[in-house]
Amino acid sequence: MGIKTFRPITKSRRHMTGFDFSEITKDTPEKSLTTRLTKKAARNNHGQITVRHQGGGHKRKYRLIDFKRLKLDVPAKVAGIEYDPNRTVRIALINYIDGEKAYILAPIGLSVGDIVISSESADIKPGNSLKLENIPVGTIIHGIEIRPGKGAQMVRSAGSGAFLLAKEGKYCLVKLPSGEVRKVLSVCRAAIGQLGNTDNENIKMGKAGRKRWLGIRPTVRGMAMNPVDHPLGGGEGRGKGHHPVTPWGQPCKGYKTRHNKRTDKFIVTRRK
Repeated sequence: MGIKTFRPITKSRRHMTGFDFSEITKDTPEKSLTTRLTKKAARNNHGQITVRHQGGGHKRKYRLIDFKRLKLDVPAKVAGIEYDPNRTVRIALINYIDGEKAYILAPIGLSVGDIVISSESADIKPGNSLKLENIPVGTIIHGIEIRPGKGAQMVRSAGSGAFLLAKEGKYCLVKLPSGEVRKVLSVCRAAIGQLGNTDNENIKMGKAGRKRWLGIRPTVRGMAMNPVDHPLGGGEGRGKGHHPVTPWGQPCKGYKTRHNKRTDKFIVTRRK
């Protein structure tokens, strides 16, 4: 896995970088594990845009990832490492000994031919899935459940990994990639290892069109708009002295928007 550069035959190529895909061993996805992905362009059921700057992009098929890992005590062999257009991390196709196939997130160190298993007595090696209570303190983990049996919801992007810091009663303390230390029920599952494709954060797009392929539309500065469109818009010449706000007047850049008293008790250390 590495980053490749391009000969500057155009202006956009000069600083553009891309993946060399050296870790990819399989080009086409498993047909039985793909499904149709309809585009919503960030609109809700009324047709209103609920998230700005989304839409367009290349056509994709969704890969069905096994985030729950509930097929217990059945070994599976890694058949291939694949590219997934729906996420930054690579995925691994695994074949269980009973013939079933599944996709899992591919951590660093997982390669074709390796055996992975989801078990309470599994070895502490990349790709294996265990309950937090069965994982030694100090282990790097990913794909962490928040609710038992719901499936992995935390630490799923490229290069990310969390630390299992301590065990206190029915909870485990997990340090997330953001720096936040959080309590997680010890019966929740997690997978061993740090996720691969660590160079994802170093990729330079090079041109605007490459963002459009990903389904990301342009972002217009509020100061460049008219007063009817944004609180920072309008004025003769360039305006100064504004506090940064959203188009709806809510402060941004440092303004805390978290109001969830129900889960406050699970956060031991804030990320800031």
